Amino acid sequence: MISTQLKTMGLALLLATCLSQGAMAGAKDVLVVARSEDAPTADPGVEIDNKGYTFTYAAYERLVAYKGSSTEVIPELAGSWTVDDAKLVWTFKLAPGHQFDDGSLVDAAAVKFSFDRLMKLKAGPSDALPTLKTVEIVDPMTVRFVLSAPFSPFLSALATSGAAIVNPKVMAHEKDGDMAKAWLAEHSAGSGAFRIASWERNQSTVLERNSHYAGPAPAFKQVVVRIVGDISARRLQLLNGDADIIEQVPVEQAEALGKESSVVVESNPSLYVTYIYLNNTKPPLNDPRVRQAISYAVDYKGIVEGIMLGQAEQMRGAVPDGMWGHDPSGFQYSYDPEKAKALLKEAGQSNLHFTYTFSQANPIWEPVGLALQANLADVGIKLDLQSLADTTKREMVANGNFELAAGDWTPDFADPYMFMNYWFDPDRKGAPGNRAFYDNPKVTALIREAGSIVDQPKRQQLYLEAQKLSTQDAPYLYLVQKNDIFARRAAVKGYVYNPMLIQVYNFAAMSKAD
Repeated sequence: MISTQLKTMGLALLLATCLSQGAMAGAKDVLVVARSEDAPTADPGVEIDNKGYTFTYAAYERLVAYKGSSTEVIPELAGSWTVDDAKLVWTFKLAPGHQFDDGSLVDAAAVKFSFDRLMKLKAGPSDALPTLKTVEIVDPMTVRFVLSAPFSPFLSALATSGAAIVNPKVMAHEKDGDMAKAWLAEHSAGSGAFRIASWERNQSTVLERNSHYAGPAPAFKQVVVRIVGDISARRLQLLNGDADIIEQVPVEQAEALGKESSVVVESNPSLYVTYIYLNNTKPPLNDPRVRQAISYAVDYKGIVEGIMLGQAEQMRGAVPDGMWGHDPSGFQYSYDPEKAKALLKEAGQSNLHFTYTFSQANPIWEPVGLALQANLADVGIKLDLQSLADTTKREMVANGNFELAAGDWTPDFADPYMFMNYWFDPDRKGAPGNRAFYDNPKVTALIREAGSIVDQPKRQQLYLEAQKLSTQDAPYLYLVQKNDIFARRAAVKGYVYNPMLIQVYNFAAMSKAD
């Protein structure tokens, strides 16, 4: 009797939840996004994951922002700016009328606080501003940035997630000197169009309109980001109208969804790459010949055509096609099992056994792992597959506790620095970007010089040379550059894609048609 009652109550609760979610997605003033994994944090001073950028771009403003679908930066909080001839001193005058979500004025003190906090945290986002020396208040609405050396992409770096302006009052939530990091992980304190209203870990996050937002009032009263781990469940929710946008859509399912009249599949050319971290500090992966052998053992064409269904291209070095600094004639590894075997023999290695670590955050990581497993077996290497929660995988990579691990990368600003200096500088080993734990002094010297000058032709020359050397070292498996794919209800209007802002939506300008 009790068991039957409990089952009835459980079914009723499940039905009520489903009806509630369906009604929520059906409402014109509520947008529902379904994705596979939760964001690690919403603190712009800490977050380096695009899933978190969904929130940091919605809840915060920056001095500058990307213009529509381009990489051109335009004023956001800044009204105007100037820079001295030496490119060391940048002065910004703030536009009036911007307020944080508690009604406080966004002023020069808030800008200084935000960048001082960012640089003190040193949690990853600060790496986008490597030469920032000081931030000074000139007057209540004017702020000055002083650099220790010129940094060519400085203005673009101010459009990144980490450059968000945070309300200084957030320090009321500081605990044990953490600069409010724990509180900001699941709350917001910005001047953007939305604020975080609630966050239930691995369930859903709710954004609500910021009544103090300086721009036009958004059409959406709420944006709900829901965690739905199974792609089939996400697809069903989209088709049923229980979700308005779904992410992490495999290419084969995107093809089927594209035939539905109620659905639009967004498949946009991007600078988004999928690659494999090879831990260069773990013997025998510390031998370039072993890494080269693995690189030659991979059937890249099979991955592009069989897994990506042609919606990708094989990478050619670190800098992607479409970004200046890309080398269209640069060296590219090819499928050559016999060469792989010869390199292993030369290295004195046989019967190797590695583990490939991945998560479900990207639906291609598992089929890529299965393909690698088969390819490597053909050259005598056994590969185990280890599927973990994405946060666990990220922690393992950050700590160097892996052999091979799946990864994605998309730039925050359109400069080779985002690839070359992040992927190869030994000072950025682990989470900040050098996830191969690679260290080649010649490459380090080249990329650091390229990052310290503003002469673009000279920078390009340096980056091309660094790419040549690093690709020969095979610190990573350079797999594919792919389209950014997600699906939305056809009724969702106003979305603008920007290649710098993967998993970032211009919620404030979006709406739903009747």
